Amino acid sequence: MHTFDYIFGAIVTTISLVVFGWIFVDSYLEWLKARQRAAELLLSVLTREQYRQLKRRGYVDIPSPRDPERFYRVPRYSGLVGVISQGRRIANLCLQPVEGLPNDDIVVKHKLLIEADEETYLQTANRFTPKCVEDW
Repeated sequence: MHTFDYIFGAIVTTISLVVFGWIFVDSYLEWLKARQRAAELLLSVLTREQYRQLKRRGYVDIPSPRDPERFYRVPRYSGLVGVISQGRRIANLCLQPVEGLPNDDIVVKHKLLIEADEETYLQTANRFTPKCVEDW
């Protein structure tokens, strides 16, 4: 009976590994598809110059719709959005999605929210005033 127990245990273990592997691969492929869709959306939303800036510098500057001397520096990867006014960083903003999103979707989210309703964007985001204001 011991041999049967070992064989049965090996079969159950193998099936479990195959199922978990399949779930992991499926999830990974879905994440890759989401990243591809996000990259396509980003290309359609940003201007050529904004996209070049994002690729070269790792951030994109989004002009304020209501204040010509202000822009928002949105990082491509995780980080705070800088509020730049008259060449100086006056604040850092944090506005995170509830669920995980590809980085490109987060950049799109910031751009569209700023351009559509800057006031609500500012009221919704957590604001941090830099201790040491940097010159840009």
